[in-house]
Amino acid sequence: MIKVNLKGSEKEFESGVSVADVAKSIGMGLYKAACAARVNGTVCDLRTPLTEDCTVEILTFDDKDGQKAYWHTTSHILAQAVCRLYPGTKFAIGPAVDNGFYYDFDFETPIAGEDLEKIEAEMKKIIKEDIPLERFELPAAEAEQKMAGQPYKQELIAEHAKGGEKISFYAQGDFTDLCAGPHLLRTGSVKAVKLTSITGAYWRGDAKNKMLQRIYGVSFPKQSALDEHLAMLEEAKKRDHRKLGRDLGLFMLAEEGPGFPFFLPKGMVLRNTLIDYWREVHKRYGYVEISTPIILNQALWHRSGHWDHYKDNMYTTVIDGEDYAIKPMNCPGGMLVYKAEPHSYRDLPMRVGELGLVHRHELSGTLHGLFRVRCFTQDDAHIFMTWDQMKDEIQNVVKLFDEVYSVFGLKYQIEVSTMPEDHIGEKETWDFATETLKNAITDMGKDYTVNEGDGAFYGPKLDFHLADSLGRTWQCGTIQLDMQMPERFDLEYVGADGERHRPVMIHRVVLGSIERFIGVITEHFAGAFPLWLAPVQIRLLPIADRHIPYLEEVKKKLEAHGFRCEIDTRSEKIGYKIREAQMQKTPYMLVVGDRDVENQTVAVRQYKGGDLGAMTLDAFLEKIVPERDNKEIQ
Repeated sequence: MIKVNLKGSEKEFESGVSVADVAKSIGMGLYKAACAARVNGTVCDLRTPLTEDCTVEILTFDDKDGQKAYWHTTSHILAQAVCRLYPGTKFAIGPAVDNGFYYDFDFETPIAGEDLEKIEAEMKKIIKEDIPLERFELPAAEAEQKMAGQPYKQELIAEHAKGGEKISFYAQGDFTDLCAGPHLLRTGSVKAVKLTSITGAYWRGDAKNKMLQRIYGVSFPKQSALDEHLAMLEEAKKRDHRKLGRDLGLFMLAEEGPGFPFFLPKGMVLRNTLIDYWREVHKRYGYVEISTPIILNQALWHRSGHWDHYKDNMYTTVIDGEDYAIKPMNCPGGMLVYKAEPHSYRDLPMRVGELGLVHRHELSGTLHGLFRVRCFTQDDAHIFMTWDQMKDEIQNVVKLFDEVYSVFGLKYQIEVSTMPEDHIGEKETWDFATETLKNAITDMGKDYTVNEGDGAFYGPKLDFHLADSLGRTWQCGTIQLDMQMPERFDLEYVGADGERHRPVMIHRVVLGSIERFIGVITEHFAGAFPLWLAPVQIRLLPIADRHIPYLEEVKKKLEAHGFRCEIDTRSEKIGYKIREAQMQKTPYMLVVGDRDVENQTVAVRQYKGGDLGAMTLDAFLEKIVPERDNKEIQ
């Protein structure tokens, strides 16, 4: 007999009992809802036999890892449907992703979007058949035979076989797939499914490889949940920052530089306004600003450890016969700045910010608007401090994050990422740093989840996941505690005892990447930026040309108060001008006709509030100056 701890209660079972049977012993409702399990903290399959005392958590669709198992199973149902409908298809990979699943296929004859309805119908048949999924393992040689005629699967088997491990499969009726799991017990556990799109995708995201066809989909335990999700996707399409960026004249992407965004005049106004706010906040929180070179010699990157852990993502060059690398991060340059002069304990904490342009070699298949690019401006900061200042400094950064995110109406959840396998430094140091991070935020009354093994190679971190107006989450801010880099760069300060000591440091970003954050807030606000951030804040609309001189005087007065204005002097009807300004999501429009000129008023229209009526310019300023200065969100 073994003892199984279930959320604090303990039950006894015969050794070898499956996780699924444990769930069934608790209740049929839980058994039917179960998607996967967490045994001693590790996610595993419901078929997993338990052979020793352990702690078990049954995961349903409400749990992130439960969702992954649910969506991963649905991707196998998709592959089985394709296998039935299109014999001869080559299968690549079909993982769960943040909002559903996809599967990459190499069809003998490419399919089109209208074929998705037929595939989806076949999936629903497979679900209705309620086919059990069975897991089995084979030695590498037998696994390759099992996947005869499937070159992508055989390539994956060859990679996994290098370690001598057995290869696992899941079979469901007439379909078998190479997979580590976990999976649902039966196809019938999936209740509602929808295939959402089909796109091209290079094998392994590399443009040198063959272009495959990627089918995306999503599934839910209830049809109502699926309907709600599809409605959200429709709204997300309208908010796509790539479309809005083009329509609003914010940025562009060009074939001459894949992954290297171009910012247009209005986009630069938005970008610079955001940066001005960043600088104002950081000045109040005691930061100084520096700028470090984009290119530094390769020896520096060996010294920092980035070369060993990050070289595949770095661009390199040769200058005067010496190897150099374009920086993928700002950290080593910040180390050199600190080391350039001696420091006393009286100088600490030293908070050093940098808006540093960095370059990372991302695979072409992963590039996505401003969300995944090859060059971006990281709003970095490095805080150098004594050991006893660590907790206060972490909390100071969190307070800064609170202030910034609240300005944009973004709520967040905190995730603690712990020591990865690929790391530097001793475990004891990592454990101390991890506990310091946890204690700092719990003392502030904040909750967190743990993301095991996802820390930076030099230290644990706090990741801040922002929720936008559609409930989607974005990882932007991060606080990374580092006791390794100061050691590698031999950083020192003179303590009160007159002796030399090693500082501790924090790496942190609040926006993460200026470019990516602009993408996030563009979708969050659906392009209708709050007044303080809008590239054009007020559009001045004359009904006839004779009203332009009056509006020029109005424009001068508004600009004297720091507002960004444009006069629409085109020979178009006023209704057309209003619609154009509305399409550009301009916060305010001032319409002027003969009566306004005579009464020295303006007819005010608000993007979200509609017609606000006529008012004097002074009255209008009394309304909008506080709205701008207080950074209000309408």
